[in-house]
Amino acid sequence: MSRPLIPDLSSRELQAVCTIAECGSFMAASITLNVSQPALTRTVQRVEQAIGLDIFRRTTRRLEITAAGEEFVALANRILADLRISVDSMREITDELRGQVIVSTVMSVACIHLPGIIARYSKSKPRVEIQIREGVYGKIVEDVRGGVADFGITYIDDVPNELSTIKLAIEAFHVVMPNGHPLSKKPGISLEEASHFPMVSMPKESQTRRHLEGLALAGGLVLQHAVTVSQFATVMQCVQAGVGLAILPGGAVPSALSAGLVSRPLTKPVVNRTLGIVLLKDRALTPSARGFLGQLQASWG
Repeated sequence: MSRPLIPDLSSRELQAVCTIAECGSFMAASITLNVSQPALTRTVQRVEQAIGLDIFRRTTRRLEITAAGEEFVALANRILADLRISVDSMREITDELRGQVIVSTVMSVACIHLPGIIARYSKSKPRVEIQIREGVYGKIVEDVRGGVADFGITYIDDVPNELSTIKLAIEAFHVVMPNGHPLSKKPGISLEEASHFPMVSMPKESQTRRHLEGLALAGGLVLQHAVTVSQFATVMQCVQAGVGLAILPGGAVPSALSAGLVSRPLTKPVVNRTLGIVLLKDRALTPSARGFLGQLQASWG
């Protein structure tokens, strides 16, 4: 079954009909629209032919709108209003006045770095919504690949080929522990020394945990994972409570110190990871996502 054809009418033609109806005469409408009366007459004739109905009834004394014309003008006004709203909305998105940015990030960045960056960005772009998805490396890559997130923030030492990266910082890892812990008097702590104490750890699928496990295995060590948590704030709380020590990226050190904890660099081996942004190659970012990405880079620069 074929669909009925939609009349081929332009917004200019709809505007002309609505203006004639509003002005009540072709002469007044031609002045308002700055077009000649003959041109306006031809426009109306084309519209009437396209819809198969008379919109106006012309008499010697005045111009009358038909019943069908009244309905058509009402519809045309709604279409034009919707079009204006849609165009304004698209301009707002293009000008980064409105929109949404979804960022998938490792938990340490979400907890420590992003709140201040979001606050600064939102001052100039209050109508852009920022959505943060916290997760481990695998989840972040999955979010970016699947288009769930505009971009991700994670460790970029080894990423899939379909992703591009932007370096933010090199982070050395530190051992965080309560004040008074047996290791707190040492200037640096080896992985072998840390392995003798209970640890508060991130999930098994965390790239950081896998990396530390690999280093421990290579050195013939076994790490004591006393508790596994999935939120960065919970790591800090567990360490504060004396559950165990934690090995965290250097960016977490200020937060640990403000919580009254002690931080010492991890030595033997020194663990450095490259923190950065991951994006899907050949996918264009929205104006809002580009703007927020620029804010991120400036904040780390």
